[in-house]
Amino acid sequence: MPKASELKKGFAIESNGKTLLIKDIEITTPGGRGGAKIYKLRCTDLASGSRVDERYKSDDILNTVDMFKRTSSFSYIDGDEYIFMDSEDYSQYTFKQQEIEDELLFITEEIKGLQVILVDGNAVGIELPSSVEMIIEETDPSIKGASASARTKPARFSTGLTIQVPEYIATGDKVVINTAERKYMNRA
Repeated sequence: MPKASELKKGFAIESNGKTLLIKDIEITTPGGRGGAKIYKLRCTDLASGSRVDERYKSDDILNTVDMFKRTSSFSYIDGDEYIFMDSEDYSQYTFKQQEIEDELLFITEEIKGLQVILVDGNAVGIELPSSVEMIIEETDPSIKGASASARTKPARFSTGLTIQVPEYIATGDKVVINTAERKYMNRA
């Protein structure tokens, strides 16, 4: 049973009789001496699909739920449902668009390292690889002679994701993006 400070995005926990999937973690440090960090968890209730916010001190011990991760690939879209296929046994996992809205910004047909999170045999979420390669669909023209550490400009991708990239990057360039921080890492 881990402490609140050991939890990560994508973990499933039990709280107040509910099974919750952690979507985001915000850490705040109160002012003054000896204050424990507060972990604000934005979760999804796996039974109802509703959003639940929980707060814990860093020393609070929580019950985690057994979960399995299966390597999968994006298969196709059917209306507002996104279908993913298991890479080993070819079983399919279906998600509604609003369930995986944040992850869809990074999912393209050629994404590798994608995993579907299973709790009690049910697909409950998607874990993205730490970085993905994507092609820039639209950005301002590149500036010749711009240095790597100079100013940045916004770049938009086909998935709707917009991040800041260095000025020397042009439309059509393939770049590597950190999925956790949503930041440009380097050219691919």
